[in-house]
Amino acid sequence: MKRKIELLAPGGDIDSIKSAILAGADAVYCGLNKFNARNRAANISFEELQGILRLAHQHQCKVFLTLNIILLDSEIPALIKLLNRLVNTSIDGVIVQDLGLLYILSKYFPRLKIHASTQLTTHNKGQILFLKRLNAERINLSRELNLYEIKELTAFAHAQNIRTEVFVHGSYCISFSGICYMSSVHGGNSGNRGRCSQPCRERYVQTAAGKDFPLNLKDNSAYFDVQELLKAGVDSLKIEGRIKEFEYVYTVVTTWKKQLLSLYENDRLLSDNSALYKVFNRDFSNGYLKGKISKDMFIDDPMSQSTKYLSKINNYSSDEELDKDKAKLYEEKKRLRTQIRTEIERFDLSKIPLTICISGECGAPLKIAVKGQNISFELLSDIPLTDVGTEALSHKMFLKRLNAISETDYTIENTDYQLARALYLPFKELNTMKKSILSRLNACHEMLSPIKVPVLKKGISCDKKPKLSVFISSVKDLNLCADASIDVYYELPDAFRNEKNSLLELFQKNKSLKPCFPSILIGDDYLAAKEFLVELHPSSIITNNTGIAFDAYQNGIQWIAGPYLNIVNSYSLICLQEKFNCSGAFLSNEIAKKQIMTVKKPEGFQLYYSIFHPIVLMTSRQCLLQQVSGCAKSTVDDHCMQECERTAIITNLQGERFIVEKSKGKHQRLFSAAHSLNTELLQDFPDLFSSLFIDLRDIKTETKMEADKAEIIRLFKNYLKGDIDAAEQIHSVIYPTVHTQYMMGI
Repeated sequence: MKRKIELLAPGGDIDSIKSAILAGADAVYCGLNKFNARNRAANISFEELQGILRLAHQHQCKVFLTLNIILLDSEIPALIKLLNRLVNTSIDGVIVQDLGLLYILSKYFPRLKIHASTQLTTHNKGQILFLKRLNAERINLSRELNLYEIKELTAFAHAQNIRTEVFVHGSYCISFSGICYMSSVHGGNSGNRGRCSQPCRERYVQTAAGKDFPLNLKDNSAYFDVQELLKAGVDSLKIEGRIKEFEYVYTVVTTWKKQLLSLYENDRLLSDNSALYKVFNRDFSNGYLKGKISKDMFIDDPMSQSTKYLSKINNYSSDEELDKDKAKLYEEKKRLRTQIRTEIERFDLSKIPLTICISGECGAPLKIAVKGQNISFELLSDIPLTDVGTEALSHKMFLKRLNAISETDYTIENTDYQLARALYLPFKELNTMKKSILSRLNACHEMLSPIKVPVLKKGISCDKKPKLSVFISSVKDLNLCADASIDVYYELPDAFRNEKNSLLELFQKNKSLKPCFPSILIGDDYLAAKEFLVELHPSSIITNNTGIAFDAYQNGIQWIAGPYLNIVNSYSLICLQEKFNCSGAFLSNEIAKKQIMTVKKPEGFQLYYSIFHPIVLMTSRQCLLQQVSGCAKSTVDDHCMQECERTAIITNLQGERFIVEKSKGKHQRLFSAAHSLNTELLQDFPDLFSSLFIDLRDIKTETKMEADKAEIIRLFKNYLKGDIDAAEQIHSVIYPTVHTQYMMGI
């Protein structure tokens, strides 16, 4: 029998979830009204979740709950309360981004199956091993990967007993997921908190390449690549769209289901994808999947292309003909909405009413009979009722003790209390009967008592003033290593495989220089970076990639979690220390002063913070320059990655400028116009951080530094020593700067 692949649908609200089930989805992912990365979706309540689980499971459809945001310490108690409720449901899995939540789930809630979110941008084998150690059983692979890379990672994941899923339809992000900060920096709406305002889709001042929407990609669709994905071993095909309406979900799921059935039953693919053009779309591309990262993946229009598609396929001779077909399309959509609405209204999510009868006599067992739709059972106590005891049984007592039924998919509609006089039964026996009832109502799963996650103690303070550390990216700055009072970290490239030997030589000649690994290391570049790490075996590293973090842990190398691992809570620090022997971590620059205050540093762990740096807004596998300043090449290749070195500027309609930057060996990045400079941090947190970092990489923004790097370092060293005039001197030679994230937070 041909292997089947799961079709995983989005559910932004109840109607969309019902539509996905109606259309034949094998699984649906949805979010509650808190803790998920689609705040703009309507989402569902916990009470509605129970009915959804019943409905979905009746139709052989799984339900995965999205808890895929980074979490603040102040939110952890409410989250643990939620987990204590979820663990007693039939939820099929939870989708997670935050390392602290991964730790809490793996240590305290092993019953809940963990799926690693796309926000973790998993793209190499080391990251799979990192997530395996946190008990992830499924991983959503990065959208930027091609079929060869997906096949290789899926085979490796299967060897670790981990399944993979791949986004196959819906919006593309221009940035690698999880490391896009554009919405956060410019507007205070963090994508890592489910609040992305999609500034990449906005109109900009027309670029030199003649584009008004230079960051806007077409939608992803792998509709004609299903057979190759099946051969690649992928376990689940994931459709994006939790902010789309129910007819979109129904249409896309139905269309994809037909494609899968054609493959299973006839061993061939359908050639008609016109139904996908009838709902919202920005035209389609499979460029990442095919490894053809080209300018054809862009579209200079963020609006739906449905009506434009009509013109394209019909080649109308007049506007009247187009208008006529547009009217037909709108009428067809209207009929479809009505049809779907009629069908899904038959799906009843209301709780199942129960009648409970309580009876018995002195010297005989207590009998509790439970009856409801498709369920009927009786329980007898192991101990007989007596006429003496501590507290007599009563109708009110039973209602109170059976209140926990409201946490299931049932509700008590009627109670028939037949005990004629005061009788007694030990409380322990009553609790045993209650647990048995709840277990029967919960598909015979034992109802777990609330798990108490230990309250974290007060954080440990530093007993020394923070040290100054420096990031560099040029061999011209190696002279800075001569200052033994500072640590100097060198930024390593994304394109590693051709640079490994020269980098080894560089670090072996400069023993005090420390490596800093980037966020993105794909395929052979990751393998080369891993080899470099093992051969060099440095005294310490910083890494923004969890794959390299796992390799450092495996090889006994001291490692620091970098600023782009999005560390914002105390449990993430405990996770890194306990599970991976991490020595320290950067707190994310996304969080504000008041949010930093709640972070508790574990004993023996170091905290770091970048107080001066260019603000990276996104990192992309695409070529952004093609749409901004133009490029003679239409497709990105290895030469682009290794050799291209250019910058350009885009400006939004509010006059904000952004810098497109391409360095040799790096993916393309988008930066804010000005550097971040935060000289308030030391006064606010004099004993929290072990080291404060300044970034002296050669990344040109509109911030001017009217002093050489040695002088900049001297001023910052004075600042760290407590020189009250140093901060003012720093601002006088470095300007303009911002520190809005420290004020706004997430």
